[in-house]
Amino acid sequence: MSQTFKALIVDKQDEQFSVEVQKRTIADLPEGEVLIKVHYSSVNYKDSLASIPTGNIVTRYPFIPGIDLAGVVVSSSDARFQEGDQVIATSYEIGVSHFGGYSEYARVPAKWIVPLPNGLTLKEAMVIGTAGFTAALSVQRLEENNVTPEKGKVLVTGATGGVGSFAVSILAKRGYQVEASTGKESEHDYLKKLGAAVVLPREEVYDGKIRALGKQKWFAAVDPVGGEPLASLLSQIQYGGSVAASGLTAGTKLPASVFPFILRGVNLLGIDSVYCPMEARLKIWDRLASDFKPANLEELIQDEVTLEQLPEVLPTLLKAQARGRTIVKLS
Repeated sequence: MSQTFKALIVDKQDEQFSVEVQKRTIADLPEGEVLIKVHYSSVNYKDSLASIPTGNIVTRYPFIPGIDLAGVVVSSSDARFQEGDQVIATSYEIGVSHFGGYSEYARVPAKWIVPLPNGLTLKEAMVIGTAGFTAALSVQRLEENNVTPEKGKVLVTGATGGVGSFAVSILAKRGYQVEASTGKESEHDYLKKLGAAVVLPREEVYDGKIRALGKQKWFAAVDPVGGEPLASLLSQIQYGGSVAASGLTAGTKLPASVFPFILRGVNLLGIDSVYCPMEARLKIWDRLASDFKPANLEELIQDEVTLEQLPEVLPTLLKAQARGRTIVKLS
């Protein structure tokens, strides 16, 4: 095994900020029981934030971003993993305070690692990645709160993004009538291919006004958007329905009325994919390899890129130019 490898390095020294591919050595990697040869990573919103000086994701420089990775174990001091094992590592501190997946090699704690489940390839695992895992966790939480296809329509906001695209696909596969909300008129065909029965302009969810109670339109929703659109959405959920909230692309403030909760029994379900307990994490990945696995997984791939292309690609998520998933091939 070579002791040197390529990695994407973000660096900030005084007023100078850079994002470029550099050579590193195995000795440069942080502590962890498992050394992994990375085959694939992917592009997520946090990764895009890590690529700009004001993103507030990276706290120390130089740093290797990339919040998820899939690869093969090179060596392990933990008995749960052996050389040659195919594994997935997402979330926790990966790509935030612990060197991430934009690297030909990564070393991570064993307690953060999921064995690749039967039914998935390493590439498919990163097509899914953190975004697909978050969508699957959202759907499972909805179903745990009595959401079934017979109860009514399910809305997915921010539907062309990674979480939204996967949510549409998973829900459609499970027999739900899915309505997808987007601000991109050009992507209606894409969403219908994923299984959306109806594609709505985002103004149908939030027209700039937040009402204490609105017309009851959907029994449930997957919302990776947050902010004022989420407040508006809550006022339009049917009695006893639920919203799984996982994102903040529209902001962190939630100027909602209490009325949907106390007059309609609406449930707001917080979705955390970062510190999701390992027992639940394993179950979700097993479902993503079986009953949650989209039949149209290839439709979710916007692009496959190399490390060298990442400096150009990363900003697209911050400009609302992304659709579905962009994966990074490392070996």
